[in-house]
Amino acid sequence: MLTFESIRGHLLARYPITTSEPYLVCVRLSLNEGRRHQSIYLTELEHEDGRRFLRVSTVLGPTTGVDLRRALAFNWESPMGYLAISPLDGVPYLQLCENRPYEGLDAAEIDRLVLEIGGVGDRIEHRLTAGGDLM
Repeated sequence: MLTFESIRGHLLARYPITTSEPYLVCVRLSLNEGRRHQSIYLTELEHEDGRRFLRVSTVLGPTTGVDLRRALAFNWESPMGYLAISPLDGVPYLQLCENRPYEGLDAAEIDRLVLEIGGVGDRIEHRLTAGGDLM
């Protein structure tokens, strides 16, 4: 899968899509036998050298009350993904992200990324929000 459109086509065939815009798709995962849900965003990034990357991310919750030392410790210890802060409607939110170069991406790897970022993201969100399901 060397284009965002081929990635979009794969996602449309396998997952419920809530947003589909140029270079942006949002997948809605149903987790824990439908009791929890997680939105996964896939976007295309272009490096200054022209290489293209797929970013897979999920929103975890507002940064209010988050111990940023724990977030940095997660980044250090995590074998996949990293935590970042990005504004949503002017409010800073913690997000779990993973960037992958298009080279080597196939359908199985895209599915693995969506499911892993979604599952880990939901578990972190559950802890941050005392069991809430914001996203």
